[in-house]
Amino acid sequence: MKFIRRIWSRYSKLGKRRKKKQVWRRPTGRDNPMRQKRRGYPITVSIGFKTSKKEIGKVKGKTPVEIRNLKELEKVKKDEIIMLGNVGKKKKIEIVKKAKEKGLEIGNVNIKKFLKQNKLKSKASEKPEPKEKKNESK
Repeated sequence: MKFIRRIWSRYSKLGKRRKKKQVWRRPTGRDNPMRQKRRGYPITVSIGFKTSKKEIGKVKGKTPVEIRNLKELEKVKKDEIIMLGNVGKKKKIEIVKKAKEKGLEIGNVNIKKFLKQNKLKSKASEKPEPKEKKNESK
């Protein structure tokens, strides 16, 4: 469950289009409906929403492993999920293809969408051969 401060979507300084700024701040104020836990308003953090100790630090129930190259990819086990680190596009494509072959899951990349997008870009970058013009003089 994601807890975000009240009216964060109105202002950029509170987190509109800025993920790092989207943080929880307790609602204060005498008439604040979120603080009063009124129906129809976002829920506030309270006892009972804590993550169990077994699940803390896991992504989709698997232990995350940061990867920066193909050598590190070889060490990944089936019960771990890949998180791509600071990698350039060329290596990222290689890592994603290899992970797809092995049947490994990547947490911060949508494999199908990423490969499809790069395939389209590579086709667009390949320029078609220019057609020869016929010189017909009349």
